[in-house]
Amino acid sequence: MAGLDFEKPIIELEKKIEELKSFTSDKKIDLSSEVKRLEEKLENLKKEIYTNLTAWQKVQLARHPERPNTLDYINMMMVDFIELHGDRLFADDRALIGGFARLDNYKVMVIGHQKGRDYKEKIRHNFGMAHPEGYRKALRLMRLAENFGLPIILLVDTAGAFCDTASEERGQAQAIAENLQEMIGLATPMIAVVIGEGGSGGALGIGVADRVLVLENAYYSVISPEGCAAILWKDSTKAPEAAEALKLTAKDLLSLGVIDEIIPEPLGGAHRNPQTVALDLKSALLKHLKSLSALSKQELLIRRYQKFRNMGVIGESVSS
Repeated sequence: MAGLDFEKPIIELEKKIEELKSFTSDKKIDLSSEVKRLEEKLENLKKEIYTNLTAWQKVQLARHPERPNTLDYINMMMVDFIELHGDRLFADDRALIGGFARLDNYKVMVIGHQKGRDYKEKIRHNFGMAHPEGYRKALRLMRLAENFGLPIILLVDTAGAFCDTASEERGQAQAIAENLQEMIGLATPMIAVVIGEGGSGGALGIGVADRVLVLENAYYSVISPEGCAAILWKDSTKAPEAAEALKLTAKDLLSLGVIDEIIPEPLGGAHRNPQTVALDLKSALLKHLKSLSALSKQELLIRRYQKFRNMGVIGESVSS
C-alpha cells in the first residue's frame, strides 16, 4: 500500500509485524507475544497520528492514489449502472461520468468525477479535471433525470476544472456558471458527496444540491492549498499554512454550515476499508433520499434556494 510522509512510522511498524509473522511461520518459532505487543503499539500509533491530522495531511489523504473513486462507489453501492455519454455539442468527456443506476429501491441518476487508477486511466480521464463538455454532459443528464422524476446523486472528486486554452475557448466558465444556475432550479432531489478532492469551481459545477455530504478526510475549497499559497505568498511550499487558513476540512465545513453531514472513514482513510465507507455512505444517501422524497417540488426548490442564500451570512451587533 502506498504511503504518505506522515504515515512512514505506521508503514515501518506494519512491515516489521509482517516480517515477524513470516519468520514465525518459516522457523516454527513462537513469537506471538512479541507480535501482539507490536500490534497493540501499531493501533496506538494509528490513533495518535490519524486522530490529530492537520488540514494539509487531510488534503494528502484526499489525494491518496488508492482512495476509492466514483466507479468504485457505484460498484459497491449500486446495481444496474448504465453509463450515458456525450454532451450532444462537442465530445464525451471521460473526466465526468454518469448514468442510470439503482440504489436499493431508488432509481437514480448518478454523476461523478473519475480520476482513473493507473497511468493510462488517469490520462484517459484527465485526472478527473473536466472540460466544458464534461459539465454540459452532466447538465444534460441532470435534465434527463428531472424529466423522468429521478433523484440525482453527485460524487465530487476533482482538483478543479481543466483550465487549458482549448477549454477556455470552448466556454469553461460559462459551462460551470450554467450548471450553477440550472441546478438551483431542477425540480428533483439532489445529493452531492465530496468523496476526495473538492476543488474550486470544478467541484461546485456538480455541487449545488439539497444535501451536501463530505467524507471525513475529503476536502472542499474555493482553491487548492498550493494555488492559494502561490497567490498569497508567491510560494507554493506554504500550502500547509494555506490549508489551515482555508478551513477546508469536513469538520470546518460542517461548523460553517457549508455541508450537511460528515461520513466517517476508518483510521487511515477510506482506502483502508472501502466497503465499510461505501455502506455508511449508502445508508446516509438512503436516509436523505427518504426525507427529500417526502417534500413537494415547490418546497424542495425553496429550501435549496434558501440553503445557498444563507451561506456566508454573518450577523453583526451594533453597540450603542
